[in-house]
Amino acid sequence: MRVFGVTGWKNAGKTGLMERLVREITARGISVSTVKHAHHSFEVDQPGRDSYRHREAGAHEVLLASKARIALMQELRGAPEPDLADLLARLAPVDLVLIEGYKRAPHPKVEAYRAAAGNPLIAPDDPSIRAVAADCTLEVPRAAPCPVLDLDDTPAIADFILREVGL
Repeated sequence: MRVFGVTGWKNAGKTGLMERLVREITARGISVSTVKHAHHSFEVDQPGRDSYRHREAGAHEVLLASKARIALMQELRGAPEPDLADLLARLAPVDLVLIEGYKRAPHPKVEAYRAAAGNPLIAPDDPSIRAVAADCTLEVPRAAPCPVLDLDDTPAIADFILREVGL
């Protein structure tokens, strides 16, 4: 599986870019899965539902299955968070895995950047960032080339990513 990430600070447009990229790339006939990192605890089911009650009762894993989808929830219960490589190994094979977040992981990435958010660029100090997708004109001050793409030009960003991963 080929892997490419979308990273950036909060409110940089990462999730919107991910959504557009998945739509664009799958429309080209390429299979895509995604991994999203959350920096906080989150719930994927609702209190009172059977799966929630199973987890709350102490189940390590809860597998929920229907004709439409399956969901596997695992409770870490104090164990360390799995690293990205371990999570990727759990996925079924696809052509491309797009990863949102995981700023410090070494996989190649595009940085989403919105000027209004007021955050500094990550790219100048991170060679794993291969391009910046920005809503403004800017230059990336670093020795290695780092193209700047229009944050709203999803086909161009998809073209860049697919070239980078050889698809």
